[in-house]
Amino acid sequence: MRRVVVTGTGVLTPVGRTTEEFFASLIEVRSGIGPVEIPLSGVSGLPVAAQIKGFDPSTHFPKERLSQLDRFSQFALVAAREAWLQAGSPVLASPDSGAVYFGTGFGGASTLESGYDDLFRKGLNRVKPMSVVAAMPNAAAANVAIEFRLQGACYTYAVACASSAVAIGEAFRAIAAGAADIVVAGGAESILTYGIMRSWQALMALAVEDKAAPETSCRPFAKDRTGLVLGEGAGVLVLESLEHATQRGANPLAEIAGYGIANDGLNLSRPDVEGQARAIRIALREAERSGVAAADIGYINAHGTATKVGDKVETQSLKAAFGTAVQRIPVSSTKALHGHLMGAGGAVEFIAALMAMRRRILPPTAHLRIPDPECDLDYIALASRRVPELDGVMSNSFAFGGTNAVLIARPVQ
Repeated sequence: MRRVVVTGTGVLTPVGRTTEEFFASLIEVRSGIGPVEIPLSGVSGLPVAAQIKGFDPSTHFPKERLSQLDRFSQFALVAAREAWLQAGSPVLASPDSGAVYFGTGFGGASTLESGYDDLFRKGLNRVKPMSVVAAMPNAAAANVAIEFRLQGACYTYAVACASSAVAIGEAFRAIAAGAADIVVAGGAESILTYGIMRSWQALMALAVEDKAAPETSCRPFAKDRTGLVLGEGAGVLVLESLEHATQRGANPLAEIAGYGIANDGLNLSRPDVEGQARAIRIALREAERSGVAAADIGYINAHGTATKVGDKVETQSLKAAFGTAVQRIPVSSTKALHGHLMGAGGAVEFIAALMAMRRRILPPTAHLRIPDPECDLDYIALASRRVPELDGVMSNSFAFGGTNAVLIARPVQ
């Protein structure tokens, strides 16, 4: 099996439009949560969200191409361009040696909402001509493949909150097995539409806005947490075999050491301790074969959505997987600042973990002022923390539908 390294990362998030800006915001505890600005948002009662405000797609794409690009595809391409450039704009030995593995939860939600609005509210008898190709869930992956002329496999994973983590994990397996030399992997999501936000409100899973300080409304692992905050964005990584990266003179940023995936098989929306712990154990076993022991994990980027049940279950699953040793491992949820990016969350949060490992500074769980006795791990409350070294990091993504995905990385040796 071949070793798999990360040679490029790119993000577009509510707290940063490049990897550097994103990580600086996490360390400096800058929140991207606040009131939303979307069509129909003048209607009262919409929740706070983590929105990428001021994004002008015309500065990134020509007008003729924009008609084919939903907002989630725009995000994907901008983040992918950053990752590809950092990777050194690879020249492939053959077009089919490069692949795309991508994740999204909802795909072209903005295009769908616009079409429904045209038909049912405005009373028009047609929608925009390119609505189908803009809205289809595989549009982001296809556009990334077109952008970089990647003519190998092109997969789209729709596994709710675990989508991009699964995409990265499956790309890791493909490269390790020799099915591809280089893969652009990650995810994108743009779900801040009136219909989707109202749907999440109906589910009663969203945070209650803190009127005094709206930016602090998402409080993972805190006793006063009230729910998740929806967000939008993209996270993209360039993965390749270590041999391929070395041959072309690339500078690997990290090595992926383990990937675990397991399904609860119990409930569509209620998380399960054993299902999550099973995914963690699978990832740890694979990492151990790569020389990374459980004792080497020095930071965990938690799924940490700030729901009452979810945070408690994740605390229990970490204890079940690591035993008493988990008490020594710093853990944080960066969703407190950038919100829940759904299908993009796994990739964005894995990049946060990789940056923590490279910079040796751990992002905090912001707004954790009142600890929950049932969430009693070291959740790096309020402020970032410097560490002398990190030999391994883990990122958890636990989804509706019961899919649990865990990624482990280490420094390249």
